[in-house]
Amino acid sequence: MTYHPKSDFMAVMMERGFLADCTDYQALDDALSNGVVPAYIGYDATAASLHVGHLMNIMVLRWLQKCGHKPITLMGGGTTKVGDPSFRSDERPLLGPEQIQANIDGMGQVFAKYLSYGDGATDAIMLNNAEWLDQLNYLDFLRDIGRHFSVNRMLAFESVKSRLDREQSLSFLEFNYMILQAYDFLELNRRYGCVLQMGGSDQWGNIINGIDLTRRVLDNEIFGLTTPLLTTSDGRKMGKSQGGAIWLNGDMLAPYGFWQFWRNTTDADTAKFLKIFTELPVAECDRLGALQGADINAAKIILANEVTALLHGRAAAEAAEATAREVFEQGGVGDDLPTLDLTAAELGDGMSIAQIIVRAGLAASGKEAKRLIADNGARLNDEPLTDAGLMVTADMLAAPIKLSAGKKRHALVRLA
Repeated sequence: MTYHPKSDFMAVMMERGFLADCTDYQALDDALSNGVVPAYIGYDATAASLHVGHLMNIMVLRWLQKCGHKPITLMGGGTTKVGDPSFRSDERPLLGPEQIQANIDGMGQVFAKYLSYGDGATDAIMLNNAEWLDQLNYLDFLRDIGRHFSVNRMLAFESVKSRLDREQSLSFLEFNYMILQAYDFLELNRRYGCVLQMGGSDQWGNIINGIDLTRRVLDNEIFGLTTPLLTTSDGRKMGKSQGGAIWLNGDMLAPYGFWQFWRNTTDADTAKFLKIFTELPVAECDRLGALQGADINAAKIILANEVTALLHGRAAAEAAEATAREVFEQGGVGDDLPTLDLTAAELGDGMSIAQIIVRAGLAASGKEAKRLIADNGARLNDEPLTDAGLMVTADMLAAPIKLSAGKKRHALVRLA
């Protein structure tokens, strides 16, 4: 694409690799050049924390605000009760109102790190679609909104079609999700003047639905913009590791673990991740990403520091780097390593080392921990750990022990 944007925001989106598709580049660019554009991204409350897979779009909202526009973080207090079926093979577990609210509270902690909320023209606002979805009258909704949707067209959307082609069940509840998300855009436009919905490219169909509905009901011009679905150079979905999701809340993943995830970036992904997840100038991202051999490790440390500083603060990033240097370069223990505290009562007559490896977050299951030991991938105080049946007692924790999985993942275990 050879389009040359006029607005700062569209330039950032294209230059840093955020842009997958847009409903009307020229008209959106004009709107962004002529005044404050309110734009939203929706987040269903399916977990107590956002994870690294959400971070790209959080950075999009941050850049939107830095470029003089108004971000809206829409929490799915209503849509979470239905569950987005997009590209899933099964129905999401249904959550109760209390769990949904607890998840919204947990997720909200992260947005405050990246966005400035308030009452000003470009201050971010956080909304909950339960505000309007919980009040819907079913018959009125069918008559006023449902009549604008063609079932034939809904069945043709790839997110639905792929599920049906595999002969996997799609409930009527889930089938309604795209209508509710479209209605969100209509209400945000009507109530808050929102003219742009953004999201991952898997949300393209849902975004188009909202644009069509708003034009039909309100005759307003609104836009959609998507970001690419991010995978690592080896084809894995961004945000997954051996231990599971890379959570953004510090109480679910310590800053050191978050820092280490970025430090372990592959050489081929370094420049791309610097552009997307940091605010370093693009030219500097390209320079760092082009480093070769051992020099690329310095770029990965800069990546880890910059991303961690945005989320957890500069002091946490520096502490994580210092710990990594002590652990890797000096053979030490490191004060900032993820720590598992065990009580004497928990240990009783002894707890298996495999169970402790799982508790410390170095393996997802006991089976995986035993395989790690069998494959010579586990170490205890930097010595090879070969006995999967080792029982750890309180006496053995008179001094903290250091557990390692491979060369890059470590944890402390100590007596509480």
